[in-house]
Amino acid sequence: MNAEWRNRYERAVDAAQQAGQFALGYFDQGIAVEWKPDQSPVTMADKGAEQLLRQTLLAKFPNDGFLGEEFGDTPGSSGFRWIIDPIDGTRSFVRGIPIWATLVGLEYKGELIAGIACSPALKQTFRALRGDGAFRDERRIRVSDVKALDKAHVYYSSISWFTKAGHDRQFLDLVGRTERQRGFGDYYGFLMIAQGSGEIMVEHGVHAWDIAALAPIVEEAGGRLTAWDGKFDLNKPDVLASNRLLHDEAMAIINRRLPV
Repeated sequence: MNAEWRNRYERAVDAAQQAGQFALGYFDQGIAVEWKPDQSPVTMADKGAEQLLRQTLLAKFPNDGFLGEEFGDTPGSSGFRWIIDPIDGTRSFVRGIPIWATLVGLEYKGELIAGIACSPALKQTFRALRGDGAFRDERRIRVSDVKALDKAHVYYSSISWFTKAGHDRQFLDLVGRTERQRGFGDYYGFLMIAQGSGEIMVEHGVHAWDIAALAPIVEEAGGRLTAWDGKFDLNKPDVLASNRLLHDEAMAIINRRLPV
């Protein structure tokens, strides 16, 4: 195992847990909410957690790049870049729903090599390093072996995203073919795929910081994560994660051209 990868990965697990605990101190406390130009919420917990991650990780690895949701992109010279969402699921956070997480992704020369999702309100940390497997705390996790769509569980954040993208009918076609559907949005649905609790997570409206930490976890658990065109692209707004066995079938349905 590459020592530089391992060193950063282990430091990132600690840093994500520290930032998650910082944010947890503000959770369910009636925190003030600001609204960004895109009408997404942000709080002092988001900003403080990202600042903590920046300070902690760049103090140890000062030549690394850093992209965070709240404070933007800082170039580096080492080939490594941290991609951070201090609180993924801020809408849940501000309404007292415990499904939110601190996400830390690590990229090396354009390849995502590690991901950590710390969910302090649920007392869980999911993590993965390329070639080392995926874990929930100390337990190794693996995607399911469900092969039939009519036995699958599909997860999503909000139907409104599919309506905005002009794919609401395709989405309803997909979920109508599956056994169960759950609105486990944001990071959580992806992790449920990774631990084998469901088979498909389909989403629209994501950013690089929403999926950078999750892709290594899903893939090291044996799953697949791509944009809707079947290719991986951090900068595309659409994403599909699966247990791999149902990926192509789900992708074909969400992309299907339907009569007007």
